[in-house]
Amino acid sequence: MTKGQKTRDRIVVEAANLFNQRGFEGSSMSDLMAATGLEKGGLYRHFSSKEELAAEAFDYAWKSAFETRIHDLDQVPNSIEKLKRFIANFIDGRPAVAGGCPVLNTTIEADDGNRLLRDRVRAAWREWRDYLAEIVAAGLKRKEIRADVDAKEVATLIVSSLEGALMIARLETTKEALLTAQSHLERHLDTHVRLHTRSR
Repeated sequence: MTKGQKTRDRIVVEAANLFNQRGFEGSSMSDLMAATGLEKGGLYRHFSSKEELAAEAFDYAWKSAFETRIHDLDQVPNSIEKLKRFIANFIDGRPAVAGGCPVLNTTIEADDGNRLLRDRVRAAWREWRDYLAEIVAAGLKRKEIRADVDAKEVATLIVSSLEGALMIARLETTKEALLTAQSHLERHLDTHVRLHTRSR
């Protein structure tokens, strides 16, 4: 890796922490200069605009968060238990990038018209939903999940419940809403999603 690439990567990491905590509008060029230790010209040598840097910083923050959430999932053979582990990882995991969920943080801000960031967040949301839907689809094939279950509906329910609970948890500065969502989702998975075979 060249020195220039190392510098670029370091800028992305520092910017990811800054943007994910303060937002795009709340992070000035002077904030970015202070975080990276570079002058404005040094930043623009690697990125054509603040928007381009923010987009790459979001991608890095999302990758970090997603990897934390899927940690060890391959070791869980049953699809229902795999979904439960994902939920637990969401609540208990600590991504390398500070500031909480980048999807939640960036969605709220990008809704005001930053098309580049909005497109990045939409792609992240779809990756998240599709990943969970694939777990459900695998469970359907293995007959661990009821045949009438819609994979995308289950994935959407999990994501929306966790993101809504995270927003409340941040407002209340307590994990109570997240733990409530976890308990509800686990009951839903056991009661309405898991295929219960009759014993003979």
